[in-house]
Amino acid sequence: MSLSIGSRLQHAWNAFRNKDPSIYYNDIGPGYGYRPDRVRFSRGNERSIVTSVYNRITLDASAINIYHARLDDNNRFTEIIESGLNTCLTLEANIDQTARAFFQDAVMSMLDEGCVALVPVDTTFDPKVTGSYDIQSMRTAQILEWYPEHVRLRLYNERIGRKEDITLPKSMVAIIENPLYSVMNEPNSTMQRLIRKLNLLDVIDEQSGSGKLDLIIQLPYVIKTDARRRQAEDRRKEIENQLTGSKYGIAYTDGTERITQLNRAVDNNLMSQIEYLTSMLYSQLGITQSILDGTADDKTMLNYYNRTIEPIISAIVDEMKRKFLTKTARSQKQSILFFRDPFKLVPVADISEIADKFTRNEIMTSNEIRQIVGMKPSDDPKADELRNSNISEPSGESEETNASVEVANFIEKNKEEIQNEV
Repeated sequence: MSLSIGSRLQHAWNAFRNKDPSIYYNDIGPGYGYRPDRVRFSRGNERSIVTSVYNRITLDASAINIYHARLDDNNRFTEIIESGLNTCLTLEANIDQTARAFFQDAVMSMLDEGCVALVPVDTTFDPKVTGSYDIQSMRTAQILEWYPEHVRLRLYNERIGRKEDITLPKSMVAIIENPLYSVMNEPNSTMQRLIRKLNLLDVIDEQSGSGKLDLIIQLPYVIKTDARRRQAEDRRKEIENQLTGSKYGIAYTDGTERITQLNRAVDNNLMSQIEYLTSMLYSQLGITQSILDGTADDKTMLNYYNRTIEPIISAIVDEMKRKFLTKTARSQKQSILFFRDPFKLVPVADISEIADKFTRNEIMTSNEIRQIVGMKPSDDPKADELRNSNISEPSGESEETNASVEVANFIEKNKEEIQNEV
């Protein structure tokens, strides 16, 4: 029922006009110019080009759908369980992050630090007392210290607006280690060696672009006494003043003085080492340059998803399944599953052929195919049936089947009378 004009005016709300005068900035917590819960890279990774590799892996991993699901007796997916955990996995992980942003945070922190913790912040019951609780919100945390049955975590507290150090049992925290730790996070791994080489290259570039001339001035006298040294120092300062005070940076020298410039290019093999380490890192991670620039074919992407993305997602899902689902829940066929949409990389020209094969072999319905291409579902009941539309079902066959069923039922009911008459 639509509201009247008076009701609309009475219940109308505007964000600028309906401000509460009793709320001031001091009452809503501390303020920041930057987001306080954002991922901060460690060990200088933010100054290296490896962040592009981190970002590519993180985006592809967070694009995979993860659900709190129920299985059948053959461990096959049957339905999605509408729970608080599933809301965190598919819609909203906390007040600041969507589900996709949460997994981006988790994967990025795991790749950078080597290990990350997923902490249930708000639950229906105390996880330290009972395992029958539902998760309402989750956050990622940095692991500071390891204990036999506990971990020391640095976790963002959304109520006070800053990070706090807390100690929680390992049984209620999903601890995820990078499956590619030996390649990316070990002190002498390929990734760390590449980062050190890139930082060294940056230092050399800064030195060459700092504006220094690197000159050696040869004076026409021998500098062995203190008086000659002071005279040489005065001559050096005089040339510096001429260069800095001149409009075009021009200075003059005596005809007996000779100047040698040292800032010429020095030949080293640093760039070749960086190229070698980069190609080795790509091969160990299962990444190619075509994946980063978006020109990879389907076989390359399939190899990338199977060798790089799948181990990361499996590590996250297996750990959440182990920590967030009790033994009773797993016996009730509850599980956490992940699904990758195989049609995202399919060209439009191949969609029609795939749709024909899937519907003709009764693998997908017409409405499911329409959802893939972004069309609204059809109202035709046949669009939700798993049947081959190219083969028409004969009407006579169904009538004969119904007649035979009725005859069988009649014989079963009147079996004794028929035997007596015979």
